Amino acid sequence: MTIGTKLFDLTGRTALVTGSSQGIGFALAKGLAEAGAAIIINGRDKTKISSAVAALSSIGPQVYQLAFDATDHGAAKAAVDGFEAETGPIDILINNAGMQHRTPLEDFPPEAFEKLLSTNISTVFNVGQAVANHMIKRNAGKIINIASVQTMLARPGIAPYTATKGAVGNLTKGMATDWAQYGMQVNAIAPGYFDTPLNAALVADPEFSAWLEKRTPAGRWGNVDELVGACIFLSSAASSFVNGHTLYVDGGITASL
Repeated sequence: MTIGTKLFDLTGRTALVTGSSQGIGFALAKGLAEAGAAIIINGRDKTKISSAVAALSSIGPQVYQLAFDATDHGAAKAAVDGFEAETGPIDILINNAGMQHRTPLEDFPPEAFEKLLSTNISTVFNVGQAVANHMIKRNAGKIINIASVQTMLARPGIAPYTATKGAVGNLTKGMATDWAQYGMQVNAIAPGYFDTPLNAALVADPEFSAWLEKRTPAGRWGNVDELVGACIFLSSAASSFVNGHTLYVDGGITASL
């Protein structure tokens, strides 16, 4: 194995990916497994989790399942502490759990706003804190939060989502500022527009797809597999001095007018 290859090798590492039974979370879990990491699949739907575990089981490394509600601080802590005590250390955390709700701001339901805050921000704090308390003791660890192009930009009808993803970007900086002293690297990946279940309504809208293709310098939707390289980089020794950074993987949409 060459020095360059070793930098990206995740053999012997264990990664917890929240919300990983489908979409971006599953793609990242699969990519990390192919790079040598053992994977912990997380979600609330045990049937979906079992299907994801089965789909990854042939890749090679160990695949675990850990069903808990990441919006529940106590449940997240209990699940993480239990895994650490019974199975072993969590070396990498991908905070991927998230949701979207599209409604003009003047009509936005307050209950939907609160749910967005809980799902998109509280989960990052809840699971991040639970895992970090173990990483701090080991003086090592990688945390990657999934942000969005909406961390930087806004679009009509999703103002609260934009607020939550802006918060993810700044919480990432705060985590890095507090925890880099313990040998940890905390960064974020900000996907552009990808063909996922979360974006199914937009993918099915010919008008929106046409707009997106014109707006994005790459001229197309992203494929979830195109997020894997960034995730492996930020999970590996190759990013040992990268901290508090948000890496946009968006086909150039945030770089152009």
